[in-house]
Amino acid sequence: MTYDLVVLGGGIIGLATAWRWSLRRPGDSICLVEKERDVAFHQSGRNSGVLHSGIYYKPGSRRALDCRAGKRMIEEFCQDRGIRYELCGKVIVAVDERERPALAGIFERGQANGVACERIGPERLAELEPHARGVEAIHVPEAGIVDYPAVCRELAKSLCATGADLRFDTRVVRVEATRDPAIVQTDAAPIRGRRIANCTGLFSDRIARASRVDVDARIVPFRGEYYDLVPAARHLCRHLIYPVPDPRFPFLGVHFTRRVDGSVECGPNAVLALAREGYNWRNVRLSDLFESLTFPGFLRLARSNLRSGLGEMQRSLSKPAFVRALRKLVPEIEGGQLIRANAGVRAQALTRDGALVDDFLVVTHGRMVHVANAPSPAATASLRIGDEICDRLAQLD
Repeated sequence: MTYDLVVLGGGIIGLATAWRWSLRRPGDSICLVEKERDVAFHQSGRNSGVLHSGIYYKPGSRRALDCRAGKRMIEEFCQDRGIRYELCGKVIVAVDERERPALAGIFERGQANGVACERIGPERLAELEPHARGVEAIHVPEAGIVDYPAVCRELAKSLCATGADLRFDTRVVRVEATRDPAIVQTDAAPIRGRRIANCTGLFSDRIARASRVDVDARIVPFRGEYYDLVPAARHLCRHLIYPVPDPRFPFLGVHFTRRVDGSVECGPNAVLALAREGYNWRNVRLSDLFESLTFPGFLRLARSNLRSGLGEMQRSLSKPAFVRALRKLVPEIEGGQLIRANAGVRAQALTRDGALVDDFLVVTHGRMVHVANAPSPAATASLRIGDEICDRLAQLD
């Protein structure tokens, strides 16, 4: 048969796209293709579970707008489906005077993006997070936490209820996207579709190239490693405690996150993964590593962030170094209170000149829409991003 829509990828973006399409066009046939045995196997199931407020992002950018709208949509979805979430609030902490200007810039962005937030002093910080230390902070009461794997499972359940075809353990080889219908060649059988959505995350650029489109960016995988606080130390973090991010480095820095099950996660750092699904130093795929190390964009990024990058590697290889970074926020942390937790790999698009693609990037070619870059806060914004992909797919009629 020929499906009205074929979605490649069973993460939260692919599931959201398929589900939003099923609501728009209830009679359409939908096929979702996933190479793993279940949904949310990678980024969607390995992130920190934060409902982001949108405070960090450039005003007017897709990340800012989609985060704000998507957060409301996720909250409504969780309320309707009985999925655990909590608007617990977060603090972004300046640990010394040098960080005050950057903290002020974050606050200005938050105000421009319509985020409910306030600047607070050490006394108020001590009320909110008694074990955190800093000279000033931003309190974001509307930030929250959610069970994203549960969201993904519920989306998959809803799709199955509409008659959608979910094909697991099926790997996409290439796509003939300029034909009508398009042909998705898999390691099983070909699948025909009038519209194709490429939501394959870490492999989105490869699927794009396999469908003969160049999105002018390359996915470079960065591993984020975490520790969990032992139960006896969970009182050290009530909700979410973040540092002021280094503006010279594209990640937010190690932080504390209380999860919906009551556990507390510490991290992540950010190091180059040695495979696109390289969750530790032993996971090495030479073809993936060669592709990263020979890409001019990564080499330029590495040169311009050498000191920060070496610090991230040190925190990866040395638990005491990781603990020292955490102590800047919570001085009472001890190494014995931390146990290694699951790592995640972030799919980050880089241009050839070494610039990180700083916004969501969606490209249409032939009968296909490619999600070429969807970094954090993509999970928070997923339902809104799904709507925008559907808008593009509808134009292929």
